[in-house]
Amino acid sequence: MKLCELSAELSLEQVSGPHDEEREVTRCYAGDILSDVMAHAPEGCIWLTLQTHGNIVVVASLKGMAGIILVNGHRPDEETVAKANAEAIPLFVTTRTCYETAGMLHRMGIVG
Repeated sequence: MKLCELSAELSLEQVSGPHDEEREVTRCYAGDILSDVMAHAPEGCIWLTLQTHGNIVVVASLKGMAGIILVNGHRPDEETVAKANAEAIPLFVTTRTCYETAGMLHRMGIVG
């Protein structure tokens, strides 16, 4: 599924750009422990987390992720948004829980 379709389907609020809206999202990964995410998240995935600091952008860039969804209404600070913009990592925000968001992604065919 294309990133733009996923974003629209989930009614996500985009908080960083630019990004490639045509990028394919192949998988989903949910996690808040950065070392676990670095070890296990697949390339091209959308990452669900409640972490909001700049290191999430570094991990997403390192792993070649399609983007990051911040769950539970968590919002990144300006430094994190600036880093995401510099690295072209799309950041989205949702008020849904990680569980709800992962379930919706699964129903859309985006699996872990």
